[in-house]
Amino acid sequence: MGLARKLYEQIDAAADDRARFRLLVDAIGQLEEGWPHPGEIARAADVREAELRLQIELGGVRKEIEGVRKEIKEVELRLQGEIEGVRKEIKELELRLQGEIEGVRKQIKELELRLQGEIEGVRKEIKEVELRLQGEIEGVRKEIKELELRLQREIDEVRKEIVQSKNDLLKWLVPLMFAQVVAIAALVKLL
Repeated sequence: MGLARKLYEQIDAAADDRARFRLLVDAIGQLEEGWPHPGEIARAADVREAELRLQIELGGVRKEIEGVRKEIKEVELRLQGEIEGVRKEIKELELRLQGEIEGVRKQIKELELRLQGEIEGVRKEIKEVELRLQGEIEGVRKEIKELELRLQREIDEVRKEIVQSKNDLLKWLVPLMFAQVVAIAALVKLL
């Protein structure tokens, strides 16, 4: 809310002229506090002096920027030379690695042939083990079916017990709830 509107409402609500004058004096005091003091206002001479100082500093900064630009160019030329050297090293390394890769490829082919022979032997062993395990698996399947039947019977018995427990709980719960309703109704009547 603006100062003028607030002042108007306070003057309108004031009981007498003395209170109204006091409100006006307080408002003028608040305005005076917000005004800048003479030392806070910049003079034209101060602004010109600051402008000259900034121009001098700006000249110094420009010289520094030129020096940094020269340094950057020197570093750029040096780095370009280093980059060329690194590129040559990379090409040499690439040629050497290609030779090594060819050697590794030959070793891999030899290893593949040897492993294929071993894999065939392992496959034969796996077939023998599969045949032996199939008989064992059939026995385990029969045991599992018997276990499933036994567990299903036990589950059915537990379900029956749960249903019976629910029924027993309801037998006690309904009368208890009815008694609570009656007790609450009695309390309401008493109040």
